[in-house]
Amino acid sequence: MATIGHSAEPTPSAAALGRARNRAALLPDLLVEARRVVSTVIAGWHGRRRRGTGENFWQFRPFVEGEAVSRIDWRRSARDDNLYIRDREWEAAQTVWLWADPSPSMLFRSNAAEVSKESRALVLVLALAELLSRSGERIGYPGVMEPVAARNAAERIAAALANRRPDGFPPDDRLKRFSEVVIVSDLLDPVEETLARIDRIGRRGIRGHVVAVADPAEESFPYSGRTEFRDPETGAKLTAGRAETLREDYRNLYAATRETIAEHCRRLGWSFVPHRTDRLASEALVAVHGRLSGIPQAVAGKRRDA
Repeated sequence: MATIGHSAEPTPSAAALGRARNRAALLPDLLVEARRVVSTVIAGWHGRRRRGTGENFWQFRPFVEGEAVSRIDWRRSARDDNLYIRDREWEAAQTVWLWADPSPSMLFRSNAAEVSKESRALVLVLALAELLSRSGERIGYPGVMEPVAARNAAERIAAALANRRPDGFPPDDRLKRFSEVVIVSDLLDPVEETLARIDRIGRRGIRGHVVAVADPAEESFPYSGRTEFRDPETGAKLTAGRAETLREDYRNLYAATRETIAEHCRRLGWSFVPHRTDRLASEALVAVHGRLSGIPQAVAGKRRDA
């Protein structure tokens, strides 16, 4: 976001090669970190539970007008004045696609965070792969790895990403109807492009979950005095003589853009999880896992706090 200095700029191909090599070198460490994050939240969890046609009991919930009366559990309903449905747990394996934004902007890390956006995104993707594979789900990575139902899905994804990682938004040609996709991105592309890409995936009957990762400096804009800003995507530069004069307008625009994308996701029935890199990765992991399980945001928040 903000850069100071006058070193020679690498060519686009050399920069891309350097990013690929650095990412490949980091992936083993990121896999270890992902497993550590999983270990902090796994106690007491029972997989990705959701309503379905299995044999195992899941929960009682209030009867809603329009549902089949035959589904009412009369023994439970006799305890008070309400009618209850006995839900069973879905047991069929689901395909979940995971994707971490590979854009150059994801490499940004300010002094207020210990990790870059890219590192956090990859940790979250690998941690989700670890969690979901334990529940028997089929895990894939668009353009990198076809869905597999294996306990070592996280390790397979890490190995695949070390050798190949397509640029751009997740390719949707392999995404099938009724599958789910988790997109971890900083969402810094033009908002119209982001909404169009989300629509293209949503129109295929795919349920999506967007994790909007941000460096704390990108939200607070702590810069002041003469500051040079460089676009990591295009290399374009902007020098502000008094950067603090831009703060209020920047914050308003940033917040409005995020809210526009969040509202668009809600209209599609997708979930939207904001996350900052100065927060614990486990917070985002619990939140997005809750959305995958169909847990309301308020309940997921209580579980995260606990």
